[in-house]
Amino acid sequence: MKFGRRRDRAQPLVSVVVPVYDVADYLPAALDSVLAQSHRALEVVVVDDGSTDRSGAIADGYARRDERVHVVHTENRGLGAARNEGLGHVTGDFVAFLDSDDVLPADAYVVLLRSLQTSGADFVTGSIARREGDALVEPPWMRRLHNPERAAITVDEHPEILGDVFAWNKLFRRSFWESAGLSWPEGIRYEDQPTTTEAFLRGRFDVRPEIVYHWRTRHDRSSITQQRSSLRDLEDRLETKRRSLASVEAHGDDEVRRVFLDRVLAGDLHRYFAEVPGCSDQWWAVLHAGVVEFWGERSLTNSGLTPVHRLTGWLVEQDRREDAAAVMTYVAELGRPVDRVQTGEGPRIDVPVVDRATVAPAALALRPYEA
Repeated sequence: MKFGRRRDRAQPLVSVVVPVYDVADYLPAALDSVLAQSHRALEVVVVDDGSTDRSGAIADGYARRDERVHVVHTENRGLGAARNEGLGHVTGDFVAFLDSDDVLPADAYVVLLRSLQTSGADFVTGSIARREGDALVEPPWMRRLHNPERAAITVDEHPEILGDVFAWNKLFRRSFWESAGLSWPEGIRYEDQPTTTEAFLRGRFDVRPEIVYHWRTRHDRSSITQQRSSLRDLEDRLETKRRSLASVEAHGDDEVRRVFLDRVLAGDLHRYFAEVPGCSDQWWAVLHAGVVEFWGERSLTNSGLTPVHRLTGWLVEQDRREDAAAVMTYVAELGRPVDRVQTGEGPRIDVPVVDRATVAPAALALRPYEA
């Protein structure tokens, strides 16, 4: 069902899908931020995904007070399904996504919409800031990906943008979304990456340097990204990598594939490597198999990981679990970057818990080897 409403044809209608599950403490701030946007022509579709707290009632209250808000109540099916449900109700010219524990800067949609109206691109992506306590911090890698600004480009021109995997810092033309057949994976974590990868591969897009989203780091519960030691988390992460890589390979550009493997797909592995000490036998087996599946051809010694994580990645490739655990334990206890030593092969990292003679020179190099 599409919601009926009056249209202000002076401004294009931006539809914002807000999936909600048990976020009563955060939802008012999220909805206040979208309703306070300087772009006023909004349609806010809140999908209450079977919340067990007051989230649904809070959303209903907003709908009674502001005709731009519409609420859909469903049984709990997860984030991807809630987003897809919301998409079935939107009527706007443009569509965006807002997670219910985050907030938007007041001019976010003005910035994004103005870019699309100027360039004619299919969608636009902006930078983000992570809220850590009272501070807002723009991740350096996001700043790098979004500078300089670019207009109506393709992924072949900026393949590293595939590392911008987030759903919610983007504004899509609904016509593009629907014609490309995009949707969010359901029943799996890390659902953003396969879909955003497809969008970048299929469309022309703008890249904006402005911060258009404030991403909250929550400390009141165990978030998905704090559950990496669980087997399901690792399996879901590898599956979304698998789906994303399949899309890149179907695209057929060798340079895009290389950058995706080395600079994008490998980017979050260091968080999983940190879980190796104390991991279960099954978790290790899945990690080893995944690393070999994706990087057995090129090796993580070619990747954009830090030197010590390239070393750990090589150890994972070689199924050297004890050595990988020793390196990660050493790094955690060291609390600073590892030392460097000068060898006959040039400068290398110094990790005394591993016998250097048993390690490939590429795994100890300060810079990636380019295969």
